[in-house]
Amino acid sequence: MKLNASRRRFLKTTGAALAWAGLTPAWSFAANHPARKRANLKAIMWDTIDVKGSVLERMKAVKAAGFQAVEMASHLDQAEVLQARDATGLSIVSVCGARHWSEPLSSPDANTRAAGLAALEQTIRDARAYGATSILLVPGVVNQDVTYEQCWERSIAEIRKALPLAQDSGVTISIENVWNNFITEVDQAVKYLDAIHSPQVGWHFDVGNIIRYGDPIKWIQTLGKRIIRVHIKEYSRDRAMRAGDVWKGFGVPLLEGANNWPGIMKALDAVGYTGPLITEQGASLPELSHALDRILDA
Repeated sequence: MKLNASRRRFLKTTGAALAWAGLTPAWSFAANHPARKRANLKAIMWDTIDVKGSVLERMKAVKAAGFQAVEMASHLDQAEVLQARDATGLSIVSVCGARHWSEPLSSPDANTRAAGLAALEQTIRDARAYGATSILLVPGVVNQDVTYEQCWERSIAEIRKALPLAQDSGVTISIENVWNNFITEVDQAVKYLDAIHSPQVGWHFDVGNIIRYGDPIKWIQTLGKRIIRVHIKEYSRDRAMRAGDVWKGFGVPLLEGANNWPGIMKALDAVGYTGPLITEQGASLPELSHALDRILDA
């Protein structure tokens, strides 16, 4: 596909910056890099941090790499998380539910749905404790045992039960678009949120996940103010096609896949999104931090 001039310039400068960053300490990059065009917080999803150790040790590594915030996993030791947050000065901008895949709200088993609701409520409590105003929820899974309609009805019924706690906690339940065979078109996402009809429910938009199904820019333009949080992730259709495996499309570094980052950032600007950009990408912390700087300047 032919690239326009602005896209070519972006990729050229980005490639040069990343090559240079690989040879330069993070502190030097931070000292010499000019102020970013956008003020969105640089954040990272907890489970993608490539550093082992205690919560404090991992948060220190995140801070040293130039990130300002994290998206925590739920069901961790709250006291340990709070101590690490306060010691590093990192913000916790979201909490990702740790059990929505194992205990989906769409399950045909009532006990599993009840466990999923309890997990959702714990995620909300964690967010309240950490000062986060949003949680990430995968609402359900469509499979051989659950139809699309059943996933829709069951997940909405369970989410509604958690709304009073979410409202009291000042937390928004943000639905993520994932590969769960559910809500693959933006009009479906709008209808789903309309069906719940609550200011406590919005969208956690994952840029990389949607590439398989459609145009991220169209999703951003249509969802607009409903977007509460954004996941930054890359995907390559070419890599997936060459490998004959759709999952292989995620195996590319940030800035080297199908995402039109200048267009995506322009679309987020247009809908007034000023929230954090949260990386969910397998790479070293310095590499992710530098790539996110380039996206913020796109």
